[in-house]
Amino acid sequence: MRYFIRFSAVLLLAAVAAAQENKLKVYIAADMEGIGGVSTWEVQADARGREYEKFRQLMTQEVNAAVAGAFDAGASEVLVSDSHGDAQNIDVEALDKRARLVRAWPRPLLMMQGIDSTFGAAVLIGYYASQGQFPAILAHNLNSQRLMAVKFNGNSMPDAGLAAAIAGDFGVPVVLVSGDQTFGEEMKRLLGPIETVTVKQAIGFYAATMMHPEAAQHEIREGVKRALQRRGEIKPFRLTHPVKLEVTFKQTVNAEVVSYLPGVERLTGDTIAFTGRDMSEVSRFLSAIMFVSAF
Repeated sequence: MRYFIRFSAVLLLAAVAAAQENKLKVYIAADMEGIGGVSTWEVQADARGREYEKFRQLMTQEVNAAVAGAFDAGASEVLVSDSHGDAQNIDVEALDKRARLVRAWPRPLLMMQGIDSTFGAAVLIGYYASQGQFPAILAHNLNSQRLMAVKFNGNSMPDAGLAAAIAGDFGVPVVLVSGDQTFGEEMKRLLGPIETVTVKQAIGFYAATMMHPEAAQHEIREGVKRALQRRGEIKPFRLTHPVKLEVTFKQTVNAEVVSYLPGVERLTGDTIAFTGRDMSEVSRFLSAIMFVSAF
C-alpha cells in the first residue's frame, strides 16, 4: 500500500507539471492610434473628441477580438493592458469576461505591466509607426508632446518595439501586431516573420482608407489565433545588455533637468543618455521621466 501511495503521488505531480506546461498565458497590450477608423487625436483618440466614446468602444471590441482569438488557440489566461492616453479607455464592463485588465499610469513596465516569463506570447493591438515613418497614421514616439526620438543601443525604435523588447527580456515573443500597413512593415523588419493585421491603409499622417469595424475585428481574431498556433516559430526580441537609452526632447529644458539625475549623460542640448542593466531598469527610468510632471 505504501508503494501504491508513493506511485500515485508521483503520477499526481507529473499530471500537475504537465498541466502547467500546457497552460498558454497571453499578454495583450492595446493602444488607440492603430485602431480601425482612427485618423486623428482630436476627434477619435482624445477623451475630449466628439467621437471618442464611440472609438473607445471600438478599441474594446478589437481587444475582445484578440481575446477571443487567444482562447480559440487554446489560451488558459489572458491579461490585457490599456496603454493609450491616461490608460483608462477600454470599457471594463464590455471587456471579455475571460480577460483581466491593467489600467492607468504610472507603472514601472509601462505598456507591458504584468508580463513575466510565465506568458507564452504577446499581442499588440492598435499600435502605430515611429516618428518620421510615412505614410503612417499618427506616427510618434511614446509622448508626442514631449519627445522627438527614442533610441535603444543606438537604434531608433517604434513604441511597439519597446514593448517587444520588454517582453523579450522575459523570453516572451510578440507574435502579432495590428495597425496601419506602414506600422506592420516596420515591425516585420524589426521582429521578423510575425503576423500583422492591417486594419487601415494610411494615405498620410491623418488620412487613411478604412475597413468596416466588424471586418477589422474578424481579421484580428483570425490573426491572433493563427499567430499563437505558430508561436514556436517566432523568437523573443532581445536587446543586448546593458541597454543604452537615448531620449531627444522637444524642449531643451527637459533634457537639462533630466541630466541632473545620477547616471544620466547629456549628449546634446536636447538629448540625454541612460544605461540600464536590462529593459526593466530602462523602462522604470522612462516611466519616471515621462510621468514625474504629470501628477
